[in-house]
Amino acid sequence: MSISPNVPDPQESYHYENLGTPRWIIVLFAVLLVALGLLAYAGYSVQTRLQQEFAKSEEQNKILTAQLDQANARLADLKGQMDVTSQKIGLTQAELADARSRAESIRKQQTASDQRLSQEISAAQKESEAKIGAVATDVTGAKKDIEATKSDLEATKSKLDRSMGDMNVMSGLIARNHDDLEELRRRGDRNYYEFTLQKAKTPQRVGPVQMSLNKTDPKKSKYTMTVLADDKTIEKKDKTSGEPVQFYVKGSARISPYEIVVFDVGKNQITGYLATPKDTGAGAPAAPAPAPAKP
Repeated sequence: MSISPNVPDPQESYHYENLGTPRWIIVLFAVLLVALGLLAYAGYSVQTRLQQEFAKSEEQNKILTAQLDQANARLADLKGQMDVTSQKIGLTQAELADARSRAESIRKQQTASDQRLSQEISAAQKESEAKIGAVATDVTGAKKDIEATKSDLEATKSKLDRSMGDMNVMSGLIARNHDDLEELRRRGDRNYYEFTLQKAKTPQRVGPVQMSLNKTDPKKSKYTMTVLADDKTIEKKDKTSGEPVQFYVKGSARISPYEIVVFDVGKNQITGYLATPKDTGAGAPAAPAPAPAKP
């Protein structure tokens, strides 16, 4: 059988239909591509966000690590300070214990010292009372001695008489011996110069004047002497012991004369004193001794 050239062969048509890609497959493939693109973009976005978050986490971890390191350093410092503080506290407690021990020792020593002091004060009081009693006894005895001394003074005063001198001038109080002279010195009315004069050619200085003994008569208690004063030579002849021998020097005429009183007349020696007025001080300077006469 012949076939017309214008009529298509059914097998050939079928062949061509089988060779063409169905449209739905293309659409499906396109949808898949889009889905894959979306998935890829979503995955990239998620990955990017995760990377960013990871980076932030790492930065935060670094910050936290640094903070942790700082905290650890601070903890180490605090621990060191706590250790030092603990050591100091331990030392302080030991020092406090030592201080308490010392305070207790000092308190005991003070108590013992107070007891000793109390005992010493008590002993001192007893001793003082005994001494006061002894002093009271001594005072009583001293009063008696004073009364006796007063009696002696009264007796001495009765012995210290005044007498008319060899120049008819009333003398001061006259001493009869060394003790009477000491009483006159205590009174302090005049200046007193005690002397023992030996017979010699060279005059002897007595206070403000010079004296020389010419001769003595022990049996009659008489003597003769020469006084050198104010460039003058004054001879006192045949004077008696106890007699006020008077003479004037410059400045004493308006006050009172100088007086010589002899206690004792011995062989070639007399003992007595020279009395001068207070107002003339030491008196006029004594004249130098005259040169011995040439033979």
